[in-house]
Amino acid sequence: MEWGAYTAVLFDLDGVLTPTAEVHMKAWSEMFNGYLAGLPGQEPYGDADYFAYVDGKPRYDGVRDFLASRGILLPEGAPDDDPGLETVCGLGNRKNATFTHIVARDGVTPYAGSVALVEQLAADGHRLAVVSSSRNARPVLEAAGLAGHFPVVVDGVLAKAEGLAGKPAPDTFLRAAQLLGAPPAQAVVVEDAISGVAAGAAGGFGLVIGVDRGVGAEALRIAGAHLVVSDLAEVAAR
Repeated sequence: MEWGAYTAVLFDLDGVLTPTAEVHMKAWSEMFNGYLAGLPGQEPYGDADYFAYVDGKPRYDGVRDFLASRGILLPEGAPDDDPGLETVCGLGNRKNATFTHIVARDGVTPYAGSVALVEQLAADGHRLAVVSSSRNARPVLEAAGLAGHFPVVVDGVLAKAEGLAGKPAPDTFLRAAQLLGAPPAQAVVVEDAISGVAAGAAGGFGLVIGVDRGVGAEALRIAGAHLVVSDLAEVAAR
């Protein structure tokens, strides 16, 4: 792995730097299955639904896409909807409340291989950013002890404020590269979600690394990953 060919590295957060993807999966499962339990004839929500419709997307897009897969149409609602409301935004907010509770209760331990790579890249002078659809990215980075390595964080909050399209559109990655002053061709995207890998490929980035945390190496390659690893220790900077 020739890291010297690149000036910037753009990391997804959940599932790449921290195992919070597992917390997200649990929160989505609890929320959707609680909702579906009140609807006759609906099969339970499972991991396959997460990877197909939710993984890597902005929260409300994930709600909308999963419901569409089941033929369920709900009012859109508004971002300040109460989590008890049966709207797209209400269900998304219900999931977020569950996630926040789990993080506060259990904390966040980052992947050791990811921490080692981040520390090595930072020491070598690479410019680093986190690009996440989550609105909780900054609190999670703080909880994991990684915030100091990332001067740029393009998260769900910034994306909404600037009107940036979420993954699989490349907009958030392109914005992070711009904020770091790095041309896309000189930047690396590191992602574990199909939608995130597709975003990196669509943005014309110099290298897209897929981290297989369960979605499958072949699916990541089809989405556009140039390289697939199971742990970032495999592409250590030294």
